[in-house]
Amino acid sequence: MRKMNQETAAAPGRKLWRVGTLSYTAGGLLMLCLCLLGGDFPWALKDRAVAPSATLLIRQIGVSELVYGLVIIGFPNFTNLFLSPAICYISDRHRGRWGRRIPFLMFTTPFIVLGLYLLGFSRMLGSRLHGAVPAVSEHAGMLFFFCAAWVLLDFGTTLSGSLFNALVNDVVPLELIGRFFGLFRIVSLGAGILYNGWLIDRVKTHAAEIFFGIGTLYLLGLLLLCFKVKEGEYPPPPEEPAPAAGRESVLLRVMRSAVTYLRQSFELPYYRWYMLAVTLGMIVFMPVNFFSIQYAEKLGIDMGKYGLYLVVTYLVSMLLSYPLGAVADRFHPIRCGIVTMAAYFLVMAVGWVLLADARCFGVIFVLHGVLSGCYMTVTASLPSRLVPRALFAQFGSAVGLIVSFCSMVMGPLLGGILDLLDHDYQSLFLLGGVLTLFSILLLFKVYRNFLKQGGDAGYRAPMPE
Repeated sequence: MRKMNQETAAAPGRKLWRVGTLSYTAGGLLMLCLCLLGGDFPWALKDRAVAPSATLLIRQIGVSELVYGLVIIGFPNFTNLFLSPAICYISDRHRGRWGRRIPFLMFTTPFIVLGLYLLGFSRMLGSRLHGAVPAVSEHAGMLFFFCAAWVLLDFGTTLSGSLFNALVNDVVPLELIGRFFGLFRIVSLGAGILYNGWLIDRVKTHAAEIFFGIGTLYLLGLLLLCFKVKEGEYPPPPEEPAPAAGRESVLLRVMRSAVTYLRQSFELPYYRWYMLAVTLGMIVFMPVNFFSIQYAEKLGIDMGKYGLYLVVTYLVSMLLSYPLGAVADRFHPIRCGIVTMAAYFLVMAVGWVLLADARCFGVIFVLHGVLSGCYMTVTASLPSRLVPRALFAQFGSAVGLIVSFCSMVMGPLLGGILDLLDHDYQSLFLLGGVLTLFSILLLFKVYRNFLKQGGDAGYRAPMPE
């Protein structure tokens, strides 16, 4: 793709789109889009399948709501506190033959694939372990292999999670990035339709076949992306503080890098407000997302019907995704995010008042899914519009660090509260509505700061020293 860019750059009469040292004709953009989408589909299928399947599998094994919150929600967000910042800090500063993102995406792939395989076979392996070692109960064996798979998946997913968006930011022209994220959203929703329409009600009986297939598809898709998408040339990385005289230990280098990371990420109030707004925008949807399966089961809604609601949600969202990306490119993601969040507040209020039985569940759940998806789509390009390109992954991981800490606390906290309230899942909508109000206020604050930095006409991202 780099060779194609160099050849087409000199062709007269052709419209070119540029990002850094890369330039694209319409044909080059099409090829870039196809390669990115080819890697995004198995990525999205993994993300769509793992969380709900893990919920079903661990509940089939048998655990309390508190243990569920600790294992499925708390543990991944705990590891994200240090793994994601480390890989993003290194990636932003790496300069190599294969670029600064692709080598790290390749490194994480084996962990994710092996974790997917092991997750599918965890129950079978647990039963065989019990047969070979009767002192180990079948429940303990299944839970052991489930947790081992979860650790592998978490390690690979946490390391790679921020890097895909960083790669997109590096290779896609800024004026089109909202549309690209709209296309990624369509692919993600298509993966969701595939999983929830045909696979979710088969997870309990065919987990091995499902996750072996997803793991193999993920391997092929990431290899396609890593070998076909080419990164451009980057300016020199930000300067590091000079080490003290003499030989410096590994621990001192790590500590010095950590101080630099924290200082650059959090020293400017502008970015602190931005990170709080983005974090709360993600947390808003957690109360419903974390426990929607349990609520559906309590209301007597089978997984086939639950999957149908998700399919409807995804179909509506697919139709909206590309237009929403174009709207975000035209009117700016932050304006679109404020409007979408206001609509979501109304849904939370209605859900808290009306959602007491299965009759209203489908409508409220679909509206929740569509509006939360709309918000994610219109704000997907917000970091590209506000954050300095040289530290893009680092700032993304800093946001992820805050989100992970909040999620790590919120998952077990919500689980414990629901245990105390005898599983009163309707109260989740009240909490979601309160969080939404605070989210709207923070987005307004970020919008005002954006205008002070030049707004649409002359915005320049402040660069930390």
